[in-house]
Amino acid sequence: MARLTRYSKFESELDELDSGELMQMIQEALLGQGMNDPYDPDPNARPSMDDLFDAILNALAERGMIPDDLLSEAMQAGDIQESRLGQQIQKLMDKLQQDGFIRKEFEEGEGGGTGQAGEAKFNLTDKSIDFLGYKSLRDLMGGLGRSSAGAHDTREYSSGIDQMGELKSYEFGDTLNLDTTATLSNVISKGLDNMENGDLVIRQSEYSSSAATVVLLDCSHSMILYGEDRFTPAKQVALALAHLIRTQYPGDTVKFVLFHDSAEEVPISKLAQAQIGPYHTNTAGGLRLAQQLLKRENKDMKQIVMITDGKPSALTLPDGRIYKNSYGLDPYVLGATLREVASCRRSGIQVNTFMLARDAELVGFVRRVAEMTRGKAYFTTPHNIGQYVLMDYMSNKTKLVN
Repeated sequence: MARLTRYSKFESELDELDSGELMQMIQEALLGQGMNDPYDPDPNARPSMDDLFDAILNALAERGMIPDDLLSEAMQAGDIQESRLGQQIQKLMDKLQQDGFIRKEFEEGEGGGTGQAGEAKFNLTDKSIDFLGYKSLRDLMGGLGRSSAGAHDTREYSSGIDQMGELKSYEFGDTLNLDTTATLSNVISKGLDNMENGDLVIRQSEYSSSAATVVLLDCSHSMILYGEDRFTPAKQVALALAHLIRTQYPGDTVKFVLFHDSAEEVPISKLAQAQIGPYHTNTAGGLRLAQQLLKRENKDMKQIVMITDGKPSALTLPDGRIYKNSYGLDPYVLGATLREVASCRRSGIQVNTFMLARDAELVGFVRRVAEMTRGKAYFTTPHNIGQYVLMDYMSNKTKLVN
């Protein structure tokens, strides 16, 4: 059970909190790796209702929102959940469920609704995933100096053909997007018989191509080791990108692949609660699966966004066994990985890599991948990776056409 720390008094009642406010307060706990042991991670771990209770309790305490009388009583109680504070938190949990943000489930064999709260697990609903994606996108775009999601004045948020407001005289080969007012003004002043090509005035526009994207997320052990959780920011970026594409680029597609000892596609509904495991890094397997997914798409642009912090250290052998070597860049693993990179190049798939580490061997590997696929290599941190990913995606979307 969570440890209570005394904070300043909050004047409002806890039951005045709505579900949206509460979700914002606990979003890091919902996405994070707090319930997973970094030294012995369990990829199948699922948070329980007790974990949710603790997350809400900690969020309220950190913000000084617990009234003094409730706090004092809870600190003296043998079981916090039996105190008045615990009962109010239980009501907040019920509100999250009633408002469709979480879905309470029991482990198989526990009798479909019977059992103690601590035995129950919970899943995030589609409503929760959409909310967390919007919130992540808003936070990331705020860091870029943009307005809130869905209200951007930037050129990157155009879709299809979008007028920019800049005029120019028509030249041979230009798309004939005539500006009627300016063209008529030229013709009227000279007369129709004297009209020349240069009297035609066109309005420049931007063309936003359709894109198919696969986001490769490294969930190997190193992503939560060394005192830093790198996986939670990666998941936040993935949710934000999915929300951006759904709301601003509805013609685009995005899919998600987790790669570790092997690789598998994961639906967005399951991504938020994905966990790190005691895994190596099978980059080749991730690239191979990403290519298979992209081959099904009929889009102008196909790209892989790879978020990782480690060198390739695993490989799926022809017989299905996993070959692993964590020491240095194994030539066998590296060779197989670069063959998949070359296959991406032949298929016209760009690979943009966002590296969360700066090991000398990694730098050389990432730059080689970028060069082979005419992609980009970014050396980032968990604090700025979201801004890099979103800006790269939006800058790739548009080009100027006359």
